[in-house]
Amino acid sequence: MGINAYQVVRNFEAAMADFMGAPYAVAVESCSAALFLCCLYENVRDIPEVVLPKFTYPSAANSVVNAGGRVRFEDIKWQGMGWYLFRNTRIVDCAKRLKRGGYFENTLMCHSFHAKKTIPIGRGGMIVTDDADANDWLRTARFDGRHETPLQLDSLAGPGWNMYMTPAQAARGLELMQWIADDTLLPPDPYLDLSVYEFYTKANRC
Repeated sequence: MGINAYQVVRNFEAAMADFMGAPYAVAVESCSAALFLCCLYENVRDIPEVVLPKFTYPSAANSVVNAGGRVRFEDIKWQGMGWYLFRNTRIVDCAKRLKRGGYFENTLMCHSFHAKKTIPIGRGGMIVTDDADANDWLRTARFDGRHETPLQLDSLAGPGWNMYMTPAQAARGLELMQWIADDTLLPPDPYLDLSVYEFYTKANRC
């Protein structure tokens, strides 16, 4: 039997799910990819507005707009908590906080493993959830619409994206998880005020 290099990705997912206290975790290439896929799954195009903090990283607003949604910005203070909700959805941007047992029930919690984030792999992200249907959809969506089986044995689930985590990233994540604290909250960042950029606030309002 050949070696399945992707087992290390499953191991990292299982370790994250256990750490967070949730049934499922789906590894992706970045937190930006996690947010985008969750916006697609939540059908943000059918939501009147997704409310975001005006001071946050651009990929949050990008994910909504690129999934067909509409953004409204508010002056939401969140950096002291390290997370915020995409209001009117179940999506939580948790890029700056990683807490043992910290999963919020019935959400899609998106984590970042950028070099400056909670598990500094260099690149990578994770979606943690208790929604079995979301878990199934996200797994194929991140992997070109494929199931985790050899291509010649697969029946494609749909038109997915190339957003899966590599085994090398997952192996590094597993290694670093040995030393992470039970609660990691990163310091504030000097984010731009995204509300001044009209391409966000005018997008998809025709």
